[in-house]
Amino acid sequence: QSRGETRYRTENLPMACPACCGVEIRPFMDYRGCRLARCDACRLVFMDPPPPPTVLGELYADPYDGATAGYFKKVEKKMRRSRIRVKKIIGALGRDPKGLGFLDIGCSGGFVAEAARERGFVATGIDPDGAAISYARGHYPANTFHHGFLETIDLPAESFDAVYCSEVIEHSSDVNRFVARLAAVMKPGALVYLTTPDIEHWRRPRDITHWDAFCPPSHCLYFNPENLTRLLARYGLAVTRRSVAFKPGIKLMARRVDGAVLP
Repeated sequence: QSRGETRYRTENLPMACPACCGVEIRPFMDYRGCRLARCDACRLVFMDPPPPPTVLGELYADPYDGATAGYFKKVEKKMRRSRIRVKKIIGALGRDPKGLGFLDIGCSGGFVAEAARERGFVATGIDPDGAAISYARGHYPANTFHHGFLETIDLPAESFDAVYCSEVIEHSSDVNRFVARLAAVMKPGALVYLTTPDIEHWRRPRDITHWDAFCPPSHCLYFNPENLTRLLARYGLAVTRRSVAFKPGIKLMARRVDGAVLP
């Protein structure tokens, strides 16, 4: 990992950190043709430059082999896990979910959306993988599923009471646009359950290239709990709970602050 001996702010590096807007940015490492930088202030590690939309499109073009293998196996096990997570969201929400809007960002085969519908939510799912969306629509037709990215799908503002966003934010090539859109579709007081890898977790391999979550350009941002909290707060999302993660990850819940003025 090459961190450099001096601080940088040059034409070859971004003018500001995506998480904290800090300008003290230095090289982190080059890996398989991807250049990563690190913010001195908040310690976010991110791809510089981020992958272009054409690359992102290729990454999400049927990663699950036509929905016939891999992630779409062991559906009952996935549904059991999804029901547990929805139960946690309901507990934190503190309301009867009947008729409330639920959004699953990165819904894959629609398992969490379906678990939410079972509990009374009106569920919507989004995923850029067309095969996953086809699977979800075919198996869970009572829900609404959109093919694409949160930033480009036309969803009504302030329409969701609960959002599930697991292992998604680290893929974003424009994370401020992503979080701004996330906050915009949440009602004031709405809850988001968010998970992402934690680059500073004590169980992360010392050699970062041996960490299974280190996979640029698919993952182009590597957070710690503090810089992620700071980023969310900029868009009126206040972290209310962070769970202990035994694997190198961050698990948190945040609410959209009532009356927050979005940038």
